[in-house]
Order: sequence, then structure tokens, then C-alpha cells
Amino acid sequence: MPYVMVDIEADGPIPGDFSMVALGAVVVEPGLSRAFSSRLRPISDRWVPEALAVSGYTREQTLAFDDPKSAMQRLAAWLPAKSVFVADNNGFDWMFVCWYFHHFLGKNPFGFSSQNLGSLYKGLVKDARASFKHLRKTAHTHDPVDDARGNAEAMLELKALGLKIQW
Repeated sequence: MPYVMVDIEADGPIPGDFSMVALGAVVVEPGLSRAFSSRLRPISDRWVPEALAVSGYTREQTLAFDDPKSAMQRLAAWLPAKSVFVADNNGFDWMFVCWYFHHFLGKNPFGFSSQNLGSLYKGLVKDARASFKHLRKTAHTHDPVDDARGNAEAMLELKALGLKIQW
């Protein structure tokens, strides 16, 4: 059961009304050599300028990005079988990825659940206020592949600390 660390950037708070503009994913395994990246064209005319600014893209740039259906098809083809979705903020990232998969492909290859990296760490160290972010090596840049890679690095550290996961 491969774990796939996912990060997205969006131009607003919810999918459908707003758009996922960038997506990155990294298979959590030694070496972190398998990565996926896509920039997605907006699906609506609505966007929140402050939300889009986090991604570093302008609205004009996003309008030239990839077709979202094609991007989701490529992600589905890239994913290892029976992948487990993991994210730093799985409530946000999962919401967009799940919606996009169902909207554009009619199904979500991740299934119906996701894992939260922060919650895994909190449970491992038995501290509900603990943060895993000091375990990242790659800087958190809001480039989704950088952010997914940094979070995957942290998850590898969780395994070294005793989290029972298999590749």
C-alpha cells in the first residue's frame, strides 16, 4: 500500500466554485524519486486574489495552464495501485483532489479516505500540540512538489521514529 504525499494550491476555499491551480505528489519511499506535478487551468470565473497570490501565479498565467481533466487523467495513470493519500492539510488538499477526480473522471483512485501527516506525528509522539514541520528538509515554498517532498521527508522521519508503515 504505497503512501502518496499530496499538496495543492488553489485560488479559493472550495472546489467547484473555485479552482485547483497546481498539484504535486511524491511517493513516500526511500529516495523520494517518484514525483508528479501539474498546473491546472481554472474551472470557474471566480477566484480570491489573496488565495491565488499564495501560489505565486497570476490569473492570466493560470488561464494558460493544462486542461484539468487531462491533468487528473495523468495523475490517475501515474499513481501506484492502492495508493494512500497523505497531506499536511488533508482536509483542504483532499477536498480538491477528491472533487476533481469525481468531477472529471467519475471516480477517485485514492478511494474514500485520506491521512493527515500532522495527526500521524501527534499520535506518534503522544502530544496533540506537536508539529512535525521541523522534520522537513525541503523548504516549504508553496510549489506543490517542493511542499509534498518536504512532507514526504518528514514522513520518512516518522518511520525512523517508529511509525509502522510499509513501502
